[in-house]
Amino acid sequence: MGKKVLVVDDDPDVRVFTVTVLEEHGYTPLEATNGEEGMNVVKQEMPDLVILDVLMPRGSGVRLYRQLKTDKALQHIPVIMQSGIAKKSFLRSQKALTEFGGKPVPEPEAYLEKPVEAEELAEMIQKVIG
Repeated sequence: MGKKVLVVDDDPDVRVFTVTVLEEHGYTPLEATNGEEGMNVVKQEMPDLVILDVLMPRGSGVRLYRQLKTDKALQHIPVIMQSGIAKKSFLRSQKALTEFGGKPVPEPEAYLEKPVEAEELAEMIQKVIG
């Protein structure tokens, strides 16, 4: 059984695409449809990697990313952001949250702008967790 990778995205087509890439490359996919569900899965399963969308209902990717990177028990889990939002906009949102009294957070291990090609995603996963 391969390393566990959690896919958190509200778009079912993106989840199917990402899960297919994971399965084809020997990883064990886990799925969540929003940030709240994603955090529950992270705490239950402790995945080796999280692939995270930015804009979602019920707990955005911005919030989930911040929770992961500021929780000592979870901050070691690498994150690949996979979003239609430009990386610069995501980083600006994290900086704004820091300015409002939050802890600064590191940049994600990788940031892929949608649409993502299957090989590009597979290469990035391999680079981040082997």
